[in-house]
Amino acid sequence: MKIIAGLGNPGQEYQATRHNVGFMVVDELAKLWKIDSWRSRHEALVAEYRDAQEPVLLVKPMTYMNLSGVAVGALARWYKVAPEDIMVIYDDMDIPCGKLRLRKKGSAGGHRGLVSLLEHLGTEEFFRIRVGIGRPPDGWQVVDYVLSRFNAEETELVVQAVERAAQAVVCAIDRGVDLAMNRYNK
Repeated sequence: MKIIAGLGNPGQEYQATRHNVGFMVVDELAKLWKIDSWRSRHEALVAEYRDAQEPVLLVKPMTYMNLSGVAVGALARWYKVAPEDIMVIYDDMDIPCGKLRLRKKGSAGGHRGLVSLLEHLGTEEFFRIRVGIGRPPDGWQVVDYVLSRFNAEETELVVQAVERAAQAVVCAIDRGVDLAMNRYNK
């Protein structure tokens, strides 16, 4: 089994914010795979996809961004999924809006959702898809920026990035993470 975890914050008020691009990618995968049956398990919304080479669990932690590892860690233990079979999708301010970066492992880079994952998984050895949201404008606080909505120009870029990130997940599942990295890290 693979776990595909999109990071974000639950609730209508956060739905289209920069911090929720991970949820957006998981929703795009659910749409692509025609999944509409979600259930609550271990402080997350989960849905299973069984038409892949092996079962895939889509995950949207309901613990809020900074505690994402609580839900993902519990699900990984419950389903006995090794960290190398976990893909995490999240926003990254150090990447220009709409760009993607795929990595097999790494540090949290200051992202509190990743700090929580590292703590609860006990390793850096899980695949990441980082979706660029760009840096905050001068005078903006980081928290206000990540919880803000995209402007019209950014929205176009993010819609395309979400679609590409979903394609990258499918590629990583079907053809391996190395090929996905080569294809989508451009």
